[in-house]
Amino acid sequence: MYIPPGFNTVTPYFFVEDAERFISFLVNGLAGEETCRTLQADGKVQNVQVRLGTSTVMISEASTHYPQMGCAFYLYVADADAAMKRALDHGARLEMDVADMPYGDRQGGVRDDHGNIWWISQRTVEEPYSP
Repeated sequence: MYIPPGFNTVTPYFFVEDAERFISFLVNGLAGEETCRTLQADGKVQNVQVRLGTSTVMISEASTHYPQMGCAFYLYVADADAAMKRALDHGARLEMDVADMPYGDRQGGVRDDHGNIWWISQRTVEEPYSP
């Protein structure tokens, strides 16, 4: 099985209203990098790919057939406090302050303008999760 570089077995795909604004949040608020862009004939986003760390996500403009839908994501970062500040500075709303968790992550949460929750997490121990 071939999976293109930057993709994983499961790749999140967002259908959002005002896709350009959402892409801007991913790039500016979550330190993503746009890697590919395809537009519809009317100029709306058909498919944009944004790299977040080691993962790629895809975005399309919502439509009647594919309406906007929210989800929750767990995003690993090198510095949870700095990443949280960056997300908030670019329009995210606070869900949970950054704090040390008993399972070895330093974590906080934000909600973007499109209804998605991002659990911004920094692993503080180099070991797998354990019960």
